Amino acid sequence: MKAVVFAGTREVEVRKVPDAVLEEPSDVVLRVTSSAICGTDLHMYDGRTGGSRGIGLAVVRGLAEAGARVITGAKASSAELDELVRTDPVQSLAVDLSDPGGPGQLTALAGDRIDILVNNVGRARPGGFLAITDEDWQASITLNLMAAVRTTRAALPVMLAAGRGAIVNICSASARLPDPAVIDYSAAKAGLASFSKSLSKEVGPRGIRVNTVSPGPVATDLWLGKGGVAATVSAATGARPEDVESQAAHQMVTGRFTRPAEVADLVLFLASDRTASVTGADFAIDGGLITTL
Repeated sequence: MKAVVFAGTREVEVRKVPDAVLEEPSDVVLRVTSSAICGTDLHMYDGRTGGSRGIGLAVVRGLAEAGARVITGAKASSAELDELVRTDPVQSLAVDLSDPGGPGQLTALAGDRIDILVNNVGRARPGGFLAITDEDWQASITLNLMAAVRTTRAALPVMLAAGRGAIVNICSASARLPDPAVIDYSAAKAGLASFSKSLSKEVGPRGIRVNTVSPGPVATDLWLGKGGVAATVSAATGARPEDVESQAAHQMVTGRFTRPAEVADLVLFLASDRTASVTGADFAIDGGLITTL
């Protein structure tokens, strides 16, 4: 039986994962963290979400539907997450993963079985280089990099003791396509990508796989909702929010935003034994936004 941990703002407990998701039927514990979904040229939103909405909620729902037992941690819940808690074997923990003690609280709920850890924490705020203070830099690095580092540090001993595990870190297209509008976010996510690659080399021989998923613009409230990227750029430039949305969509080969469920499907695939030989890899899910090799 397996246990899955998704580190983030929410934690969900999943029951039994069918063979289609994990090749061995297993009990799974998954933790979902806060997530920030930011675009590339239009990373202008300042906010955090987790397992209560967006990508985090999609991952929690996908795991729960697959039969996993999930624990999700977040600073605030949502109606959608509350419904999952009510109808599925999902447990939600109020926790701030930017706090050094938060990751330990989250992983402690998993006990001595963690098969999968998903780190999905992030935040981007607008501003050119000279507008970003030392405090802003520290806050960005703490949330976008150190939250994943600390949660991984807390969960890894359990995985090492079992001799197996899968870690999926939610990175960003901005790690490879740096955006001057969110220069601190881009740098922190590049650090997360490097951390993930380095860690994969260290723990791979001991049965632990580490991969990253790098979304481009995703159709969530962070982009399209009130106070999201489109609205923020609209207020700053005078363009209509729908025009900002259309411009962002046309930057992608697909001509549309990625859907949260599509990101979740990729996360579940990488967490499964069907990718047992995949580690140290980054998977862009950006609709073709990054055009280079």
